[in-house]
Amino acid sequence: MSRSTHARAILGDELYGKLSSAKTLVVGAGGIGCELLKNLVLSGFAEITLLDLDTIDLSNLNRQFLFRKKDVKQSKALVAAATAQPFNPSVKMHPIHGNIKEPQFDVGWFKQFDIVMNALDNLDARRHVNKMCIAAGIPLIESGTAGYLGQVQPLMHHTLHSSSETECFECVAKPVPKSFPVCTIRSTPSTALHCIVWAKSYLLPQLFGEEEDEGELDKAVAAGENASEIATLKEEAQAFKTVRALLRTSTMGTTDKAASAVFAKIYDQDINRLLAMSDMWKYRVPPVPLDRSAILEGAFVDSRNDASSGKEKDEAIAAGEKDGADSGRDNSNQAPTGAGLKDQKALTLKETVELFDDSLRRLAARIPREEIITFDKDDEDTLDFVTAGANLRAYAYGIEQKTRWEVKEMAGNIIPAIATTNAIIAGLIVIQALNVLKSLLSNPSPQAGGALARSSPKNVLIQTKPRAPLGVQNLCTPNPHCAVCRPVHVTVQCDTAKTTLGDIVKGVLGAENAEEPREVSVFEAGRILAEPDWDDNFEKTLDSLSCGRGTILMVVDDAEEVVDLAVCLSGLPESHPSDGKLFILPPNIPSLPKRASKPKEPTPEPPVTTGSKRRVPDDEDEDEIQIIESGAQNEAAGGSNQRTAKRLRLASSEVEEAMVDDDDEVIVLE
Repeated sequence: MSRSTHARAILGDELYGKLSSAKTLVVGAGGIGCELLKNLVLSGFAEITLLDLDTIDLSNLNRQFLFRKKDVKQSKALVAAATAQPFNPSVKMHPIHGNIKEPQFDVGWFKQFDIVMNALDNLDARRHVNKMCIAAGIPLIESGTAGYLGQVQPLMHHTLHSSSETECFECVAKPVPKSFPVCTIRSTPSTALHCIVWAKSYLLPQLFGEEEDEGELDKAVAAGENASEIATLKEEAQAFKTVRALLRTSTMGTTDKAASAVFAKIYDQDINRLLAMSDMWKYRVPPVPLDRSAILEGAFVDSRNDASSGKEKDEAIAAGEKDGADSGRDNSNQAPTGAGLKDQKALTLKETVELFDDSLRRLAARIPREEIITFDKDDEDTLDFVTAGANLRAYAYGIEQKTRWEVKEMAGNIIPAIATTNAIIAGLIVIQALNVLKSLLSNPSPQAGGALARSSPKNVLIQTKPRAPLGVQNLCTPNPHCAVCRPVHVTVQCDTAKTTLGDIVKGVLGAENAEEPREVSVFEAGRILAEPDWDDNFEKTLDSLSCGRGTILMVVDDAEEVVDLAVCLSGLPESHPSDGKLFILPPNIPSLPKRASKPKEPTPEPPVTTGSKRRVPDDEDEDEIQIIESGAQNEAAGGSNQRTAKRLRLASSEVEEAMVDDDDEVIVLE
């Protein structure tokens, strides 16, 4: 009996044959990604490309089963592929350690795949993959989990503007994101909330929580695991053990030494260690190490003040990374805002260091009577420590700092990532992927798909209903007004260093054939590049306009009679002669369909009357909120299927809908 006997018997020869030729892209190798990769390898998917930007963290090991302690700090994609390969040696595995938004992963690159599966941990990357799949005409399986809840959503992009097309990830507006991934906050935070979670869930437990058992590391060495990596982990553990010992043996006169050691470890040595990993900062603005003594003496100089216009920062900004408006600012001498209220006072850098030292002394004084100290938002000492620790980290990474009151409000609740939920969702992803691939078979027989012969792609939700733990929904039709999937997409291969914006626009509009072009405006990610009465940028190269490979130019009809034209820029083929054309237009640019009529404005609600027969006045402080009914968390996790939602007017109150969009631990605001 061969390895494939059972899979072939279940799926049938036609569908199993499709798996042997299909090229699959998996984006993300975290909690869902590890489970998904294992399932794909064992199910018979013959060629898998796995892409992930992150490196393995110690906190990942309890649920991302393809990783071991020896793998900490290494690439998730590379290690996951190496670990899963022995499950089925015949599978072709192509692991990539990189950012899916990098220019080389353009539309042309996406077109090589038959299906894409998302196992991502942030909303921005999901939106990007959704756009690329639409442009490339590739079906996408979207997914996400939040605690015990989860969702799988097939998005059928390979039949654009046809009756079998489904909605895309952005056809329904998502609630404002209030949840953030934890798996990368220890290395590359990009928001203040990342820093708060780091200070609360990592720094505080490391200094005042349970001490880690080093015996496990010794066992790992004895078992033959990577000795150099284990040595690095031991060095890290020993560094924390040293500062923990200083805190526990310090007296009133030696606490300053302990505070200095902690500060140097976290904000100087650790940051310098990360800076040594140059690839990590290729598309990000690097952090700045902090010097405690210099800050307290008023002599600290922020190197970003001199380098803020340098090439490295420009490249990072061009790559779309958040660089923080205050990244190059030393606010140690600036007047704080909100000085009237202690909790709402914005501290200077020096005051933040002083608060860090003071809270550390108070917590150290509690150690004799409290061996383990945990965070409580009503505990002044731990709140001060988390506030100071988070703001120092935020300053180092060029992120906006928060007041004590904001930190207390944002600390929120941690929803734990549950390995079982990830495993269930990964299994459902594969089932829906098989249904999608079955729909791609040419001239399938009635028995095609074997056990799945009568099955079709569905949205599947994990619910909190004991009698119906899985909810199944039909796929929804596209939103006719969606700005992402309604445009007609074309791909233009070009040399962006030499091709001008005018070349592209005139080319796709037919100006080269002496046809009368329509009056259009050109946009790129919200930027206006050209308008009917302003075409100054037409003579500029695409590179000079920061429109490289992977960029999507939106050509919008000024009369708004037809849908937009999305022009996806891709690189020239490797075989293209050096003296050949600067750009290659698609052989056929489809005619643009009429734009859908705008929806009618809703009828205003009648005035609400009270018992005193007086009309309730319109209050500017009232908030119109959207309540998402059944399965709200599931839909937020991986894309919404809710076509309508009730609207509710609430006076003198505000409700924020939590958006959960990742497969790891998340922090949810209350």
